[in-house]
Amino acid sequence: MNRRASVSDCLRDWEELQDGFQRVQETHRLYKQKLEELTKLQDGISSSISRQKKQLKELSLALKKCKCSLADNNEEEPKESFQELQSMIKERQDVFFEMEAYLPKKNGLYLSLVLGNVNVTLLSKQAKFRYKDEYEKFKLYLTIILLIISFTCRFLLNSRVTDAVFNFLLVWYYCTLTIRESILINNGSKIKGWWVFHHYISTFLSGVMLTWPDGLMYQKFRNQFLTFSMYQSFVQFLQYYYQSGCLYRLRALGERHTMDLTVEGFQSWMWRGLTFLLPFLFFGQFWQLYNALTLFQLARHPECKEWQVLMCGLPSLSSSPATSSPPCVLFTRNSRTRPRWSKGGGACGACPTPLSLSSPPTFTPANKTVLPSGVLPFFSPGWRQRWSCSSWS
Repeated sequence: MNRRASVSDCLRDWEELQDGFQRVQETHRLYKQKLEELTKLQDGISSSISRQKKQLKELSLALKKCKCSLADNNEEEPKESFQELQSMIKERQDVFFEMEAYLPKKNGLYLSLVLGNVNVTLLSKQAKFRYKDEYEKFKLYLTIILLIISFTCRFLLNSRVTDAVFNFLLVWYYCTLTIRESILINNGSKIKGWWVFHHYISTFLSGVMLTWPDGLMYQKFRNQFLTFSMYQSFVQFLQYYYQSGCLYRLRALGERHTMDLTVEGFQSWMWRGLTFLLPFLFFGQFWQLYNALTLFQLARHPECKEWQVLMCGLPSLSSSPATSSPPCVLFTRNSRTRPRWSKGGGACGACPTPLSLSSPPTFTPANKTVLPSGVLPFFSPGWRQRWSCSSWS
């Protein structure tokens, strides 16, 4: 009797499960239908945007041809219409950029080689923000880990094995950064191409350091490299909190989008916080050049047989003018156009700009003077990691 009752209970439970299963099936069928509709809608929007962008490009070319005739015309009205039309075209291009951030797009060459033809576009703001947040935390955590390991290798363990582990971590770190940054670009981040390219260089140079055999030349440069790695990790740690604090305040004041990684514009009230970091950044520039000169001296050593010495020194030296000139330009322009500080914080008034590892910042004080991009890029523990700014605007 108990057994018969137990089987009946099981049958009732099964019938309840069947009812729930039918609802799940219906919901799943509706989901697949909506997914197909979404795919068709995405294809249609992408085609429409492509046509619009092509027409905008043709309109821009026609507008450039009209510019010569306007130069000979003394009337103000056509010139105002020309400028207004240029502004509207630029705004429309920005709108299309925003739209495309939520549409699937073909992966670039690097992502295609690494991941294949996988759609990496995140379709919601929440998903984009989570991925961006994970990217920032990944950089912070790895910076701390690299600082600890470089300190251990420098002062506690003098072993080629631990050095190899450190350099292997650098290779993995930069490979992962390039992949993540490529995904961020696919999702609307304005990370500059040259910034990602220098991470490729960092990956290559870290790999060269990994293959450098133990010997006299390696031991002569080892302590200098590890000390430099510790210093750069420390500076990047300072930068992270400097940048995140600035960006948080700008978002809270409504001056930046919630999906911005960092800020491209440099506002006048941001100068105060940057002055704290400038000495560290300038010192890193000179240390970078010193590393290159040291490597060239080692390459001229009679006992130098390793190709890795010259391979590490050449990229370091060739990039030194590019990395040392922007700070000088920044100071020169700033001395000519002193920023005007807003009273009581003004439009936001009291926080420095976030200078982050993404794309070059531009210095924009209150009088709208703009500096060339690429301010204060410098090597990081893997030989090359520049700081800069990028946004999801």
